Amino acid sequence: MPPKKTKVALPKNTPLSNWVKREPKPPPESDDDNNKNPKTTSESPSSATSYDDPLREPHPFYKDSEKHGIVLRKFYPHEMSNDRARAYIADEIPRPIEALNAALAETAAHRESVRVQDAVVHWFKMDLRVSDNRALFLAGEKAREAGVPLIGLYVVSPQDFEAHLRAPVRVDFMLRTLRVLREDLGKLDIPLWVETVGKRREVPGRVVELMEGWGARHLFVNVEYEVDELRREAKMARMLMEKGMTLQVAHDTCVVPPGALKSGSGRQYAVYTPWYRSWVKHVHENLELLEMSEPPARNPPEARLKLAGLFDCEIPRAPEGKRLTKEEEKKFAALWPAGEHEAKKRLAKFCEDVIARYADSRNIPSVSGTSSLSVHFASGTLSARTAVRTARDSNNTKRLDGGNQGIQTWISEVAWRDFYKHVLVNWPYVCMNKPFKPEYSNIEWSYDQDHFQAWTEGRTGFPIVDAAMRQLKGMGWVHNRCRMIVASFLSKDLLLDWRMGERYFMEHLVDGDFASNNGGWGFSASVGVDPQPYFRVFNPLLQSEKFDPDGDYIRKWVPELKGVMGKAIHDPYGRGAEVIAKKAGYPRPIVEHKGARERALVAYKAGLESGL
Repeated sequence: MPPKKTKVALPKNTPLSNWVKREPKPPPESDDDNNKNPKTTSESPSSATSYDDPLREPHPFYKDSEKHGIVLRKFYPHEMSNDRARAYIADEIPRPIEALNAALAETAAHRESVRVQDAVVHWFKMDLRVSDNRALFLAGEKAREAGVPLIGLYVVSPQDFEAHLRAPVRVDFMLRTLRVLREDLGKLDIPLWVETVGKRREVPGRVVELMEGWGARHLFVNVEYEVDELRREAKMARMLMEKGMTLQVAHDTCVVPPGALKSGSGRQYAVYTPWYRSWVKHVHENLELLEMSEPPARNPPEARLKLAGLFDCEIPRAPEGKRLTKEEEKKFAALWPAGEHEAKKRLAKFCEDVIARYADSRNIPSVSGTSSLSVHFASGTLSARTAVRTARDSNNTKRLDGGNQGIQTWISEVAWRDFYKHVLVNWPYVCMNKPFKPEYSNIEWSYDQDHFQAWTEGRTGFPIVDAAMRQLKGMGWVHNRCRMIVASFLSKDLLLDWRMGERYFMEHLVDGDFASNNGGWGFSASVGVDPQPYFRVFNPLLQSEKFDPDGDYIRKWVPELKGVMGKAIHDPYGRGAEVIAKKAGYPRPIVEHKGARERALVAYKAGLESGL
């Protein structure tokens, strides 16, 4: 049975009298910075800092980001200044990955000296699968060699779901996946213990308590590359060493681990095309990167008896605020079957039926031309490694950049996930509400709530935009081409703060992954890594005509326009279908694209030249 849960002591809050107040500036922040996704960030300012440190001053527009829900002050500090972001670029502030590497180096000798006790623990996070799971395999081997059982652990952290903007539909998918994972592990006589920990600060302490109760000294995890997770693991490495335990980490999420690829100047690539060439070359030279790990070995026969209480663990309901209705649960379970078996079936079918023509069909939202595997990548029911290897093996060559064009293109699309995680590791401030290009923080965005609501509801009067936003609401997912269209529309046609859209996506996507979502929004809003230039503004009408030429996608998701024929479907009020659209209740365009484009160009240019 699990050990009794005891209260974990937390550090006391810093007294207000220790703060240096200089109006109108906010209090100084902790050394953990203002992270979008931290799990170990101090929730109260540190007395070790003051306004005398210029890098602690917030950005001049910090109040806007807080007022409109971009920076969640319940968990995180104010928006950092551009100078602080540039200090990361200049290697003047240690990156979280460097903190983890330092902690692992400090504890290396200790890890080698610790002997296995009564059990080995693997902590599942976003790696909810039994096959091709690097850390799970290593944990299983450690347990097998010592003749002790392996225990799986998953921690439900409601505060992390809130802070990380987890969509209810994604939480539902993860909980359904845990049921599949529990069954798969059970077939190997491996228990999966799932526990809810109310306060995220208590998660590391509770993991230690569980390990002590199970007589385990070894904890295995796959590295997650968001800022919070890296800092948490760095602290846990030292915490476990103090307890006579060890943290063993493995790189699993990316095909090529962050930091392995360098440009000619020895820096991380900031442009995808040369990065991808380097990625392909690196994989070709290190084929073991595509070797898939075996599932863990079956536990010893006595494990069922010894750990009987753990096999009875129930999967909890979604936390308050992250629950679907019964109708939604049924709908999304049908749309998105959970677990790694479904992921493998979908991958196999895609490679058999679709991938060969992927290059031609991937941008057409009305056809099933994509893999729809993003939900499985996001929750770890499928590894990128398995996907790339399976696609490669479907080709007529073992080269990732050769053979069938559809297969080449799809592999390059999967590689984007690696790219954005590499970016996240090297430029961690993108995980802290800052654009990749800090100077784009100086744009004076609009926060027009009527425009934002029209965008979220799919009632902008631009059919292709509205179809995409309604698909998002109806499926918890939206076609990638349409994600770019609606992101460009929000940030440039409406001049709304792109981070409002970024957050909305995370709160509604079943495949919400921070790095990929942030990278996509950065591209479309022209504020991210390797973006389209800010003066290149998608024309929603031209995008609609090019990628939904017959209007099939629009008619599916905007039924008010099902009676509109021909090219009028793309612009009913401008092409003679006003009577039909008006009678059906479809709105007029809320902005005029040409004027909106000119306004965006002026605002972008002014922000970049402001010198803030």
